[in-house]
Amino acid sequence: MLMREDICCVLERDPAARNCLEVFLAYPGVHAVLFYRINHRLWQKGWKMAARWLAFLARWLTHVDIHPGAKIGRRFFIDHGAGVVIGETAEVGDEVTLYHGVTFGGTSWNKEKRHPTLGNGVMVGAGAKILGPITLGNQVRVGANSVVVKNVAAYCTVVGIPGRVIPHRGEKNQNETRINPDHNLIPDPIGKIAGCMMERMDKLEIQVAHQVREPGQCRHCEACMVCRGVG
Repeated sequence: MLMREDICCVLERDPAARNCLEVFLAYPGVHAVLFYRINHRLWQKGWKMAARWLAFLARWLTHVDIHPGAKIGRRFFIDHGAGVVIGETAEVGDEVTLYHGVTFGGTSWNKEKRHPTLGNGVMVGAGAKILGPITLGNQVRVGANSVVVKNVAAYCTVVGIPGRVIPHRGEKNQNETRINPDHNLIPDPIGKIAGCMMERMDKLEIQVAHQVREPGQCRHCEACMVCRGVG
């Protein structure tokens, strides 16, 4: 049942997928998840060596490394698959989507909870790293190449290195059964800061120009407030 859901959910999240047979035969991310389902059952029954060997085989075939001890919920989808790493104590909720290059890593060598916990409906962009025993709430979105090392509340977006949390998008507007893949709508705080700095530099450049030239002689005169007699 879980394996069937893992295959069928791809049709909802990848417009390139045409049918379940194509997904089953041609999606390495799906193959990695199917291997994991078998490996995890072996791990739970105490066949740990067999589970680890099959996980190694799955990594060789799919370029996805999922430890059989990780706990992963229903309808889990890894798009493209390449380079994904999920550690032993990671816990992943239902309806979660990952893109390539994602890492759920640990920050300790101690044999304890050292990998992240993700809620339901989380989407993690390509190349993102989520590190340590932190918790990401339901419907969290992680921007591509972000590095997350702190807890993130539900319905938030986190972007950047280190990850910065963007305030709530509003619970009432969220659809628990759908995942919003619109990466272009994720705020860019670094870009906003850069824009403010450029605007400030333009103003300072105009002020400096009027300290060394008479009004009407600087290259900003057509637009600047000083030369128009306003400033």
